[in-house]
Amino acid sequence: MTTYSKVKQTLVSLQGAKATMESYAQLAQDEGTRKSFRRNAERLDEVLARLKRRIQSMEFEEPQYKGF
Repeated sequence: MTTYSKVKQTLVSLQGAKATMESYAQLAQDEGTRKSFRRNAERLDEVLARLKRRIQSMEFEEPQYKGF
């Protein structure tokens, strides 16, 4: 497995984790718990944005990966 594949796999996994946190935030009955899940989902947004930029850099440096 290439580094590019691992980075893409990490991106997909983190997107799933973010979706799960958003779901838990909707289901949580305690306001503090809801805020915690939302805050962590927002933090994951930041990580996802950086990871997407890194993937774009990798695709620019190695054109054969573009479109995977």
